[in-house]
Amino acid sequence: MLAILHPDTALDSEEYRQTLHFLENLPGVSLRVHEIQGASQRLTEVYLLGDTKSLDKDEIAALPAVERVIRISDDYRILGRHRDDDRVSGFSYNGVTFNQDNLNVFAGLCAVDVPEHVELILKALESHGQVCTRMGAYKPRTNPYSFQGHGKGCLPWVFEKAGKHGIKVIAMEITHESHIEEIDECLEKLGRPTGVMLQVGTRNTQNFELLKAIGRQSTYPVLLKRGFGITLNESLNAAEYLASEGNANVVFCLRGMKTEAGQPHRNMVDFAHVPAVKRLTRMPVCIDPSHSVGSREHAPDGILDVMHTTAQGIIAGANMVLVDFHPKPELALVDGPQALLMEELPAYLEDIQLCHETWKKRQALYSRIRIDTLNG
Repeated sequence: MLAILHPDTALDSEEYRQTLHFLENLPGVSLRVHEIQGASQRLTEVYLLGDTKSLDKDEIAALPAVERVIRISDDYRILGRHRDDDRVSGFSYNGVTFNQDNLNVFAGLCAVDVPEHVELILKALESHGQVCTRMGAYKPRTNPYSFQGHGKGCLPWVFEKAGKHGIKVIAMEITHESHIEEIDECLEKLGRPTGVMLQVGTRNTQNFELLKAIGRQSTYPVLLKRGFGITLNESLNAAEYLASEGNANVVFCLRGMKTEAGQPHRNMVDFAHVPAVKRLTRMPVCIDPSHSVGSREHAPDGILDVMHTTAQGIIAGANMVLVDFHPKPELALVDGPQALLMEELPAYLEDIQLCHETWKKRQALYSRIRIDTLNG
């Protein structure tokens, strides 16, 4: 069971104390309190865990600080929507909002290589009004002899350049909990010129100890990629691991599934699951067309497959795009063949905006149909 308190309820208020006192004394029930900071208000959710079937929902709803009560299912207890469309989705971080209605583009380097390339990418993003990027410092690789990323050595100049060009959030994959400390120490030393969204790669989706470690910190939001060889349910439960440890600021990323049936693409594009994830959970949904397609092949219409799949995901309601760009893909240390070119950035961003506007129009269309049906 979930008790949602009135927005901006003060934790030192008498209403809060009375409510918590009552809930804490319910037999066979333990509490877990989660704070959600939205763009304009703070929301407190109190999860009642244990023997809750016999609890009187109306009695709990009548407590002074409680706005409403929801009976929740076992799956995705914290991140789940539980058939309640009024639940708050998303969060705000470092001045950027992430929810199930808006759209953020994270274009950048799959793997950081040299300062000159980072500078060129960030300068181009700034000139097009973008405030987010992707920059890979830690790179898990299938081959132990492949480039593993520059690690903490590149963090100072990546963060400084991001701050210089107005970048507010960098999606950065980590592979070990020590990387959280390295990122945090570097940002603090530099005066926090930018922010970081910790990225969990597909290989670590079921690295439960890493998920727990990331979930225990609340400074940085998390981008969790779907595991490429497991079910959607298993991947969503991986996200729940993060939330169960305290960090519910999670974006779920669809990045294609590893199967021979996906050929000629690198992976089977799974962007049809965008609306499914939004229906099942409150998480914003990201798409990664670069790692789904894995090439620069194009259709007879001249449009790259990466761009077509991006459009499919956004028209289906995606809220974030994680995409590879590189000033000189032939020199890229990781995934150069799939990277988009800098001269393609303006059209790509315009295409994304067109698709997002189309999604909004589709929403309005079907909303009118529902209203007309209800009105007979």
